[in-house]
Order: sequence, then structure tokens, then C-alpha cells
Amino acid sequence: DPCTECSCDSGKETAKDTGNKKKKENGEQLFVPKIFFGTRTHKQISQITRELKRTAYSTVSMTILSSRDYTCIHPTVSSSGSNRNEMCVELLEGKHGKSCLYYHGSHKLGEHHALQSAHRVYQAWDIEDLVSLGKKLRACPYFAARELMVGADIVFCPYNYLLDPQIRESMDINLKDQVVILDEAHNIEDCARESVSYSVTESQLRAAREELDFMVNNNIRQKDHEPLRAVCCSLT
Repeated sequence: DPCTECSCDSGKETAKDTGNKKKKENGEQLFVPKIFFGTRTHKQISQITRELKRTAYSTVSMTILSSRDYTCIHPTVSSSGSNRNEMCVELLEGKHGKSCLYYHGSHKLGEHHALQSAHRVYQAWDIEDLVSLGKKLRACPYFAARELMVGADIVFCPYNYLLDPQIRESMDINLKDQVVILDEAHNIEDCARESVSYSVTESQLRAAREELDFMVNNNIRQKDHEPLRAVCCSLT
């Protein structure tokens, strides 16, 4: 039977379709949602982008949000241990009189992808592709990927970038009226639990209690520090 619920019936347009056309004629820009594709691991993003290359949508503008552990190319920062985020921030703030030349060149990566798109040679890419290109152009892949998010139709990222409100805020991710796809969504519960959990060691608790003892004994904001000291004591 012919469809009677949408504009394809008898070739007629619905009021909604007509409204959209009026907006175009008036010069108003229609809202097009982004697709945020969340995965459990960075490795899964590589698998998905590899499959995207094989589809008819391989030329769609995209970006991949990931941590500095995967995208930092600064020789000193990338070779450091667990404090890459802190070292990166210190470089950007110029605390030691030094800055990051890769950060200042991050726009080169965005321009490169824009040029590829203009010449219709744009292809889906992976984190490794972006890092390799960043090294050639001496441009920061971490901040370039964030800049590419503005014009991207598809944004790939790990679960916590979408679930953790602090990460969403720091990455300027706004999910209102957007499309969210969560791959292997049965893992969401564990990821959500991790996002609002925090682990401390007994030695850290004892060190905190000693500092709070010092604050209380020296009459430094006693009303604030006494309850905190009580919490540390009860946990230890």
C-alpha cells in the first residue's frame, strides 16, 4: 500500500518539509546534529574508522577525541610518565619560560584536512594517521582533533568523554540535540561507575590526616578542617 504518513505519498510535501524549505529561502541555517560515536577503548575506534573507510561515507568530515597519551608528540612530554597533562598545561602557560611550538602549529592539521575535503580526496582516518601527519607538519594532534570537532559530522571518542560531565566540559562537548551512538553499550554501567569513583591509598589518607592535624593545631580554618580530619580518621 502507498505510504500515507510522510511526504513520499503522491509526491506531496508535508507542512514540515515546506517549513524547512522556507527556512532555506529566508537564508536561515538549518540545524544539523553531530553524531557522537562512543566506544569502550581507543583500539575499537581504530576498528570502526577502518570500516568507515570501506563505506560510501568515508569522505564525511570526522574527528577522534583522545587523551594526550595517544596524541602528544612533544619530545619531552610524550616521553614522560603519568604527568603528561600537567606538563602540557605548564608549557601552554609558559611557567618555565618555554612554550609548545606544536600547539601553536595545530591549525596546520585542520587546514590540511580542509584542503583534502575541498579537493574531494578526504578519507576517514585513525589516531595513528593524525599523529603521523602531526609529526610531519610539526603540529599538535591533540588540539587539532579538538578544533576539527567544530566542523565534524562524526566525532569518535571513548565512553568517558560522553559520560563524565567534567570531561565533557573540558572538551567543550555539548550533547543537546545531538545523535549519540554507544558501541557495546552493556559496558556503560561500569564506565559510569568509574566516572564517579575515586581511589586513594592508606598512605595518602595518613598524609592527608597529618596535614589536617597541622591545620587544626595551628587554628587555620578549624571549622572546615576538623570534619575533614574526622573523615580521614574514620577511613584509616
